Amino acid sequence: MSVNRRNFLKYGGAAAVGTVMAPSIVKAQETFNWRMTTSWPSGFPFFQSGPGSATDFAKRVEDMSGGRIRIRVYGAGELIPAFDGFDAVSRGQQVQLNHACSYYWAGESFAAQYFTTVPFGMTFQGFNAWLAHGGGYELWQETYEPYNLIPLAVGCTGAQPVGWFREPVTSVEGFRGLNIRMPGLAGDVYNAIGANARLLPGGEIFSALERGAIDAAEWVGPYLDRALGLHNAAKHYYSSGWHEPSTTTEVIVNKDAYHSLPSDLQAVLHNAAAACNVTSHTWIEAQNGAALQDLVTNHGVQFETLPDDVIRALFEATRDILATEADKDPLVKKINDSFWEFKKKHDGWQANSEAVFANTISRYGQGMI
Repeated sequence: MSVNRRNFLKYGGAAAVGTVMAPSIVKAQETFNWRMTTSWPSGFPFFQSGPGSATDFAKRVEDMSGGRIRIRVYGAGELIPAFDGFDAVSRGQQVQLNHACSYYWAGESFAAQYFTTVPFGMTFQGFNAWLAHGGGYELWQETYEPYNLIPLAVGCTGAQPVGWFREPVTSVEGFRGLNIRMPGLAGDVYNAIGANARLLPGGEIFSALERGAIDAAEWVGPYLDRALGLHNAAKHYYSSGWHEPSTTTEVIVNKDAYHSLPSDLQAVLHNAAAACNVTSHTWIEAQNGAALQDLVTNHGVQFETLPDDVIRALFEATRDILATEADKDPLVKKINDSFWEFKKKHDGWQANSEAVFANTISRYGQGMI
């Protein structure tokens, strides 16, 4: 099997994970001591700590570089507020990297949101295929170019549930006036059907839901939602995530800092990101099944699906918002067209592979135990 080295090293995504070998003779042993802020509280599982997390990325970079790059990781609020990382890294005066999700920067760039997830879009396989081999990563670079940033795909939650609701959802009318924690494009979609979407850091979701400041909230999935205690604030848990079929986390690197590195250390960043992207996804996939069973069996959670009329209304609002934004901004149109054209092609394969297996074949495997 031949590998295009340039394509392999440029993308911090879900492509094959390689090992960067240190050269036998290193002419310059300059070391780089960098700071990385995040949007997550210190110790936060999956995002801030554990396999594929921000701290895992920092450790991989240090190990793979032989200590030539050392990254100190700061949780949200330790150095800067949770959602200030984009501006801080863009300036590059105090912080060289930030770990978050690109849809947090919708106020800076509508286009940025496409590189976290797209409502009614692609799951892990398709989304990462678009980034790595469908032109998605190049469009991400183009989007961040005016901000002096280099993006790396560094993690993925997989498909996310719709979220937690204090009261059951029975119709579209039930969303009118509903205060719901929802970031990104999906927040715009909820607003379009009459809800009030709010962006809250992960560390603030439980308290807001518990005291009734919001009526509903989404976070990630059974394991991480249980860790936040969301099941103690609401009992109606809805699936599956129309809003986030595959949610990618990013590391953004200040471009000047990036270009100060020799090429082998640039490759370290990309390969460490690629490793974390795969590791984070497989780790959370390993946790969610048991966590969901525990929530339903031991905590009285009702795991349900949204009514068809709600899904239809959400889809129509998504379609209208994306069309409107694409008409206003040539870059958004370029990204939007690329994304949906790739999805159409990928759907033809997925419908005859993953979908067939999930819907017809896999049920036979249940009889193995």
